[in-house]
Amino acid sequence: MDLPVGQPAYVLHSRAYRETSALVDFLTPQGRLRAVMRRARGKAGSQVRPFVPLEVEFRGRGELKNVGRLDSVGVAAWLHGDALFSGLYLNELLIRLLPAEDPHPVVFEHYAATLQALAAGRPLEPLLRAFEWRLLDELGYAFALDQDINGDPLAVDGLYRLQVDAGLERVYLLQPGLFNGAELLAMADADWDIPGALSAAKRLMRQALAVHLGARPLVSRELFRKR
Repeated sequence: MDLPVGQPAYVLHSRAYRETSALVDFLTPQGRLRAVMRRARGKAGSQVRPFVPLEVEFRGRGELKNVGRLDSVGVAAWLHGDALFSGLYLNELLIRLLPAEDPHPVVFEHYAATLQALAAGRPLEPLLRAFEWRLLDELGYAFALDQDINGDPLAVDGLYRLQVDAGLERVYLLQPGLFNGAELLAMADADWDIPGALSAAKRLMRQALAVHLGARPLVSRELFRKR
């Protein structure tokens, strides 16, 4: 992939690599890129922080790039408390779900906007649900929220279960884990004033993401539980 010089980026994760370098996962409009940053320990390593808008020059044509230049640009999203855990959750989702070198400029823009909204103290749950849904949609895993797998409009008083590979299926016998039509239609309109809509959206996104995340638990969720 031919990479433009000095493209926008965010650090998703970094770890020590060899004696003085770091292996860094970046989110860019060109996708998730992994690169080696030389002499990343000490003062130079202070730039390898998450949630800081960067301009990075990547070198190399292989899957593992090299960082030629890295500069901070714009305004960093300073996250604290639950907002910080939420940002780490977004980063982990992207590392686990976003294929390497698969361009998703919409995801990049939505990520940047979500970080600023988190830093501004906006309510966490609507922001997280919106990001999860946008990510699923961009990766081709989304499904209709206003109609069932047969193409019929959702009934406000109907009960539905998620068939991850198909969509929402109407059921007529009460069973655990179902969603009612009113909650689902509220999600479709992002109307979080409907009672139960946010908690139902969290359950739905957990179910939708689980099949793609696999059995390994998310570290950020465990940290959130232990906070």
